[in-house]
Amino acid sequence: MSAAESTHTPPTGPRWGMTIPFDRVPLHEQRDWIVELADLGYTDVWSSEANGADAFTPLALASAWAPSLRLGCAIVPAYTRGPALLAQSVATMADAAPGRFAFGIGTSSNVIVERWNGMEFDEPYRQVKDMIGFLREAMTGEKVTGTYGCWDVQGFRLGVRPEQQPPILVGALRQGMLRLAGRVGDGAIINWLSADDVRTVAPIVQEAGAGTPKEVVARIFVAPTTDRETVLNFGKVAIAAYLTVPVYAAFHEWMGRGEQLEGMWRCWADGDRKAALEAIPDSLVDELIVSGTPEECREHIGRYVANGVTTPAIALLPFGYDVRQAVRDLAPR
Repeated sequence: MSAAESTHTPPTGPRWGMTIPFDRVPLHEQRDWIVELADLGYTDVWSSEANGADAFTPLALASAWAPSLRLGCAIVPAYTRGPALLAQSVATMADAAPGRFAFGIGTSSNVIVERWNGMEFDEPYRQVKDMIGFLREAMTGEKVTGTYGCWDVQGFRLGVRPEQQPPILVGALRQGMLRLAGRVGDGAIINWLSADDVRTVAPIVQEAGAGTPKEVVARIFVAPTTDRETVLNFGKVAIAAYLTVPVYAAFHEWMGRGEQLEGMWRCWADGDRKAALEAIPDSLVDELIVSGTPEECREHIGRYVANGVTTPAIALLPFGYDVRQAVRDLAPR
């Protein structure tokens, strides 16, 4: 077996995850929230990394606050940390929570990589693939030298030896990354897709695994409220913010939504933000954002699972409802 391969199998049993940290609550005040997640029956907490908290600190706190929870990153960009620092961060988290940490890595986007971090968003597939290979080699404790994506590594040896190697999951949208997730990763992390889209996406990951079951984590955007006007208004803002980014636009075009989104893309390119929002069909909000009563939301999330998601990771959209109560109302039954 090469250093780029893994023997991890997906965790067993039904999963029910929540995205942390929670918006608009200081991180140092979230201990009771995290502890309550475990008490309510949530199995996982998943962080992300864009322009808010980093991916590791909330998980480190959660590892101590709620020792029963599984901890995952969804996702860390493959560009924004050098190889040695990334290996240190992953190994430290795995050492702090042995057997409970899953590392998610992905391309991120040109906005985050180029505009916010001043790096070239070049050859994203190779960057992710090479960084996975580097991490697998570094985790052996052997000295590593070579070229990995945009980085040249000379004689790095990782000084932290986790008791258990963490699974590495790949943030994936289209076929190439989905196959990479199944072939060299331990599974995929998917987002901004409908429950029906999972029927297209999940089989690609599993088929690339060549008989080895793979985990499929889905960040599912949820607004447990019956205020439809608010969901539509704020939902269209969220959709425009993401689906105008080239990687997401290409994904949804592949999923057959080119006609649905053509008007939004055209108006956005012309600089007419208001018209772009108005061009988004209400039906698309219903496809990509789970809303309604808590019971309706749980049923909708269940469709993602029925179609191939092994680990739903709820991401609450702050659309004016009581978030703490929503966490309780959405708890697994």
